Amino acid sequence: MDVELRQLRCLVAIVDAGTFTDAAIELKVSQAAVSRNLLSLEQALGVRLLHRTSRTITPTTAGVQVLARARQVLAEVDELVREATTGHTRLRVGHAWSAVGRHTAEFQKRWAAEHPDVELQLVRTNTATGGLAEGLCDLAIVRSHVDLKRFAHTTVASERRYCALAADDPLAKKRTLTLDQLRGRRLAIDRRTGSTTADLWPEGSRPEFEYTHDVDDWLAAIAAGRYVGLTPQATVTQYRRDGVVYRPVRDAPPVDVHLIWHREDPHPATQAAVTLITSLYQDA
Repeated sequence: MDVELRQLRCLVAIVDAGTFTDAAIELKVSQAAVSRNLLSLEQALGVRLLHRTSRTITPTTAGVQVLARARQVLAEVDELVREATTGHTRLRVGHAWSAVGRHTAEFQKRWAAEHPDVELQLVRTNTATGGLAEGLCDLAIVRSHVDLKRFAHTTVASERRYCALAADDPLAKKRTLTLDQLRGRRLAIDRRTGSTTADLWPEGSRPEFEYTHDVDDWLAAIAAGRYVGLTPQATVTQYRRDGVVYRPVRDAPPVDVHLIWHREDPHPATQAAVTLITSLYQDA
């Protein structure tokens, strides 16, 4: 079966324009070319796609199905072309939860002012690489383990850890907490992107872990009082939620904030983003 994009474009244009003549004008080809493309598409598929009279053109039952799929295929192809041709005029920065925390808004503002020709997009993706391995971003902000062999990276900051707990939790009355105070509690963590591991506590005195799917599930479970959470400072500023309070954990080691990108063929604006994010943390 040999179906070509130009054939699908002709089918869509005929139906949308209502006549072969108008479809030809829209596609900037001859009317004969439109007719040939439709005929060759029908021959390739082995079905008739349009009912044609001197006054109307309507899709057949098979034509309705093919038309719907043709629109999807053409939209995907157009998106593919757009992605390829605008790759250097847009920088996608991925993150699992909290972007750059309290610096996020300033990062967006300064980027727009300093790099007006490169659109900045923040992409939240709950994967270990913030969407980088999945091709969803050009640069990612991660706070978990980094595969240094696979990606280029730099560490831009360290963030203090906070405990997230229900506002009516007895521990919420304290100004600061310790890891030992969390030992007997049930901790909600995200095994894919979370920065909390059992190694924070001595073996034999570790809290019970429950796994959540993303930050929204995590917050909902904590607000309901079922669990508490341990998280970097960025979450405190990015995810304020009624019924949830944050308290610093004074003896917990800080969490490193990494920027990672593809070692081969990095986005041209990568270094500019790294420089700006680093300066935001250093100036804080």
